[in-house]
Amino acid sequence: MYQQTKTCQNCSKKFVIKPEDFEFYQKIKVPAPTFCPDCRLQRRFAFRNERKLYKRKCDFSGKEIFSMFSSDAPVKVYDRDIWWSDKWDPMEYGRDYDFNGLFFEQFGELMKRVPQPNLRITKSVNCEYSNGVLESKNCYLTNGYKAEDCLYVRMAIMSKKCLDSLNLFKVERAYEGIDCNNSYNLLFCTYCDNCLDSSFLYDCRNCSNCFACSGLRNKQYHIFNKPYTKTEYIKEIKKWNIGSYQVLLEIKQKFQEFNLKIPKAWAKIVKSINVTGDNVQYSKNCQSCFGIRDGAEDCKYLFMAGLLLKDSYDVNVGAVKSELLYEVINSVESQNILASDRIQHCFNVAYSVNCFSCSNLFGCVSLRHKQYCILNKQYTKEE
Repeated sequence: MYQQTKTCQNCSKKFVIKPEDFEFYQKIKVPAPTFCPDCRLQRRFAFRNERKLYKRKCDFSGKEIFSMFSSDAPVKVYDRDIWWSDKWDPMEYGRDYDFNGLFFEQFGELMKRVPQPNLRITKSVNCEYSNGVLESKNCYLTNGYKAEDCLYVRMAIMSKKCLDSLNLFKVERAYEGIDCNNSYNLLFCTYCDNCLDSSFLYDCRNCSNCFACSGLRNKQYHIFNKPYTKTEYIKEIKKWNIGSYQVLLEIKQKFQEFNLKIPKAWAKIVKSINVTGDNVQYSKNCQSCFGIRDGAEDCKYLFMAGLLLKDSYDVNVGAVKSELLYEVINSVESQNILASDRIQHCFNVAYSVNCFSCSNLFGCVSLRHKQYCILNKQYTKEE
């Protein structure tokens, strides 16, 4: 198949579909996209509300709850404990497929009727005011995976005791950290890997006991990129009382001016082969990918994904140990998933939402431990 240039049906901009893209679409048996990559990304984001919570009533019990859905949203919402319980059966909402009608209209009606959980909290403890947490503990207004004791963090992955931060991977004790990995005890640090006991760092790796440094590798006891002995460093650091708000503002301003003078890498791509995008780690053959943690392979158009994802296109958030995903949001250990949201431990699922430990679903909502279902109606394998 030759490279083709198409016009986006949504924004009317030109976009290119390459031969390897056609090979992927043929593998998963879907037609080539009619939306450009940016519009596809926007469409997926429209299905994910991470941080805005509303007060509304549970449609099962009537009690007041916090929810990612507002009270006027045209969906039925259950408190998550009820949603996960056996007090209701999503199969009761099953319907026959009408071949004379449009699929998306029928699926839209099913989405409105089948209850949704008020918050996306899975296998987590004491995270009642968070949305989008999996296997986490003691988190407040945080989303992430295997996070613990975190407050106000967007995407805390295997991280602990972090506050006011963005995109942390295997980090413990961080405040106002951005895109940091495998680090401990950091304050106001950005793009740092394997760093320890440091403050105001930018793009540093394997550094410890450094203050207001940029672009350093394998260093310790540095202040504004100047080396000190351990004794000199401890003495000098005492002059910077960041417990004072006025001093803190002065340090931020001084470090910003200093940081602008240090050359920057064109992209943050670490230990990766044949990769384009930014902020990518341990990946191979991935194009237009951003915010990839713990590796991805043979993928395209990923955003905040990875975690051992393979052979997938157009994926947002998560995708832990998954493969053959297309137009998917938040997948965990799943294979062959098409145009779906929050699919975990599933196989062969298309156009479905909030399904767990299922296989062979089409157009289903809120199913658990089911197979061979269409629009929440049970079929035999042959049917």
